[in-house]
Amino acid sequence: MKISEVTIGDLKEYAVVSHNLDDKLFSNILAACKSYIKSYTGLTLEQLDDKEDLTIALMILCNEMYDNRVYTVDNDKANKVVNSILDMHCINLL
Repeated sequence: MKISEVTIGDLKEYAVVSHNLDDKLFSNILAACKSYIKSYTGLTLEQLDDKEDLTIALMILCNEMYDNRVYTVDNDKANKVVNSILDMHCINLL
């Protein structure tokens, strides 16, 4: 599945959410995570679609944003799988 094909329904299924109360939130999260991945990698949205492994990174990031909606965190460790997927496609070499 390409990043452009991911829907709110896909995110809700991944997050095991069966109600429609948070659809606006999921829409905002999806847009924010696409923007984050685009900025992190330096790839365009079209280039992101060529990297199907980035879709799982998008799903994980969206689920993480949905599950952790607080300012403070207990664990400052980033998901290693997501980081390695994003790093593989990063063209921002600053």
